[in-house]
Amino acid sequence: MTDAPEDPGPGLILLTGATGYVGGRLLRALAARGHRVRCLARRPEALAARVPAGTEVVPGDCLRRDTLDPALAGVHTAYYLVHSMAAGAAFEEQDRLAARNFGEAARAAGVRKIVYLGGLGEAGAGLSAHLRSRQETGDVLRSASGVPVVELRASVVLGSGSLSFELIRSLVERLPAMICPRWVETKAQPIAIEDLVAYLLAALDLDPGRGAPWRSAAPTR
Repeated sequence: MTDAPEDPGPGLILLTGATGYVGGRLLRALAARGHRVRCLARRPEALAARVPAGTEVVPGDCLRRDTLDPALAGVHTAYYLVHSMAAGAAFEEQDRLAARNFGEAARAAGVRKIVYLGGLGEAGAGLSAHLRSRQETGDVLRSASGVPVVELRASVVLGSGSLSFELIRSLVERLPAMICPRWVETKAQPIAIEDLVAYLLAALDLDPGRGAPWRSAAPTR
């Protein structure tokens, strides 16, 4: 009986969501560590001028299954940083379709591991539609791909340039005091962008068989 072949390591990495805040920071960190990175973008011409030297940018759309096979060819680890909030009321359906397409394409391409960044929150009746969709996306990726999925769940991400950080800074700079409605009293446990990127990088070294969700902070809604 022969031993099972050892995992050769991260190899070629596919990064989705490189145009976003987290994806852009992660791309720079991966490149700084010498990883081979391929970015998936719906408009590659808009991203190509902004990526580090040596980074490959390919066209693709998670809502179009036929565009994903070339992008995932030869990929060892894929980062899934995709969401469809811009789709309005249809975002849950689009999140579901995108995750299913990506999972099926990852299975067909022989991807060894998927790293997914979702949203932090306790499952239950009080969970928002957005966070419910974030958690469902992880389930769909696992079921559609059959590939080990390392799922990290984060609350508000803070860092210079992020929407949350800039909004809070703008309010503090302009308003000496502010009266808020009761519905804004929602507990959250923010995570610094530097810490989140560190977790995403650490996921490269995780045993692919250990795919239980990681939580970056205590549950929140």
